[in-house]
Amino acid sequence: MRTYENKEELKTEIRKTFEKYISEFDNIPEALKDIRVDEVDRTPAENLAYNVGWTTLVLKWEEDERNGLPVKTPSDEFKWNQLGGLYQWFTDTYAPLSLTELKNMLNENVTALYAMIDSMSEDELFQPHMRKWADDATKTAVWEVYKFIHVNTVAPFGTFRTKIRKWKKAAL
Repeated sequence: MRTYENKEELKTEIRKTFEKYISEFDNIPEALKDIRVDEVDRTPAENLAYNVGWTTLVLKWEEDERNGLPVKTPSDEFKWNQLGGLYQWFTDTYAPLSLTELKNMLNENVTALYAMIDSMSEDELFQPHMRKWADDATKTAVWEVYKFIHVNTVAPFGTFRTKIRKWKKAAL
């Protein structure tokens, strides 16, 4: 996993990967958002729904902790050994929306993540044991907050960009 020197470097990497990822949806007609192709495991709407879901959760974890609420990771309804159910919930909740709505939601989440990063000190972001939710999410490993942000933005934006490009090659 990539490490970052500071907040700006993390935000720059998120911005670069997000812009490349989200632009892939610009030429997908709304009428094709739910079309499945054999070569790819998700439709365009499901692809976006996954990323909306995870970014929403990261923001919720931080908001709940800041508000003094108990944080259940990955979500209130699902445990880490139930990720298949969580992914289906993302699909059921978000994939029915239009591509425009999904792109707007993801853009809003990414903007909120920038604000979250800006609101944290360098220590809160890059040092271990600075958030209870981060400690509770990993029982055996120690993950700093930035790692959760990275694996729910930079990493999937890259992976899912490859998937949507493959989908476009097969479907358009």
